[in-house]
Amino acid sequence: MTPNATPPLTPLAALQSVAIFSEVQQDTLIGLLDVAETKELVRGDVLFAEGDQPSSLHIVLSGRIAIVMTSDVDSRESVVALMDSGDLFGELGLLDNGARSATARAIEPTSVLEIGYEHVKKIFDAQPDLVWAAARMLAQRLRTMDEALSDSVFLDVTGRTAKRIIELSEGNDEFTMPVTQEELAGMVGASRERVNKAIASFVKLGWLEQHDRNYRILQRTDLEIRAH
Repeated sequence: MTPNATPPLTPLAALQSVAIFSEVQQDTLIGLLDVAETKELVRGDVLFAEGDQPSSLHIVLSGRIAIVMTSDVDSRESVVALMDSGDLFGELGLLDNGARSATARAIEPTSVLEIGYEHVKKIFDAQPDLVWAAARMLAQRLRTMDEALSDSVFLDVTGRTAKRIIELSEGNDEFTMPVTQEELAGMVGASRERVNKAIASFVKLGWLEQHDRNYRILQRTDLEIRAH
């Protein structure tokens, strides 16, 4: 477990923490776990790739999964989301049968619960109201994407870097960066060199200390102002 990691979730607790399963009876969830599979990943393992035909959704029990999209033009990667403990992903194919829209890759030792679509559909058929929970979850995803689009339009690279550092600190002034510089650059949507330059400027201003992947926020308020 990394220094900032939360304790691993049990499979049952993970199901109960997800909105689309929160109103399902416990005995039904236990039955779902009988057909689910727990996968153990190491850093760099690809759970599924962009363009794959989907057949299951996933919930993170521990660790982190990066959701990555790749440019068709120059093969650059953009980390569009980080899935942390309790986060569900890979559900789009359940609703539209479309191919995977992104790649899911472990960025640290990660445990993931995998559930086949056919088993989830049986529960949806028995409890149609759960579709509304799925719709609310997708609406939240859209809001997050809208915010990311707004950041790309209204924030410069330095501002976006400040915002991602604040987000990845998870409220801690001292923390270990959970992603590499290359992955951070993918989250910011800029080159590694430009992101490193932004971090160096925060260090020079006395807002931040950095030693490899160990960070210490010295002036959180200034960093937050720069992120807006």
